[in-house]
Amino acid sequence: MIDERTPKGQVEGAIEDAEETSAVEMPGEVLVDETPAGEAATDEAAGQEAPAEDSETHLRQVNDGIKRRWYAIHAHSGQEGAVKKSIQVLAEQEGLGDLVANVLVPMEEVAEIKSGQKRISKRKFFPGYVLVQLPEHPERNPQLWHLIKNTPGVTGFIGSRTVPVPLEDAEVNAILEEIRGERERPKPKVKFESGERVKIIDGPFSNFLGNIDEINLERGKLKVMVEIFERLTSVEVEFWQVEKI
Repeated sequence: MIDERTPKGQVEGAIEDAEETSAVEMPGEVLVDETPAGEAATDEAAGQEAPAEDSETHLRQVNDGIKRRWYAIHAHSGQEGAVKKSIQVLAEQEGLGDLVANVLVPMEEVAEIKSGQKRISKRKFFPGYVLVQLPEHPERNPQLWHLIKNTPGVTGFIGSRTVPVPLEDAEVNAILEEIRGERERPKPKVKFESGERVKIIDGPFSNFLGNIDEINLERGKLKVMVEIFERLTSVEVEFWQVEKI
């Protein structure tokens, strides 16, 4: 799993810099949303519209005297948008809307040329993560803690099972500046390495041991070589489904 012992660089430690795409300016610019089909299906199945990510740069300010911190939540890859929307809806239904100040799925724009047209698409900075701004020590509010932990698609907070570790304010500010295009995105470090020994802890291959064969940072997935019936077989899993040995 991702090293969660220090708050500095926790989210960025899960991925590396998205590959830069350069393109020549051409007429017929098209805006394309590259949200995975699975995520769109999840939102539709929940009877909810997919959240508009353009609002990510306009944070809601709540002046009630409560100290708030930013936390990173593990989410199933491809369901980040649905998790964001569900947290917002459930918080309003439970009367906790003011406590959940902001929920972000940081996105970036990339450009490419297809069929003679320049296409601008959006993709996630941190597949498998949702950022939430909550009162400090959310674990001390049972109702809020239960709401977040039991939101469909959420697998837990960054930190221990009982005490989430807040992100550094400077780190979140840097992410927001990157979203707004105000600074270059730093190259984060990857905590998983090719050939590394891991244990699968979720899914049909739970408890199998294997070596990492391929790391897909954009999708938040790994290919792990495990031995099945005395033959090495490639198994695809999400980051959160494995732990280091």
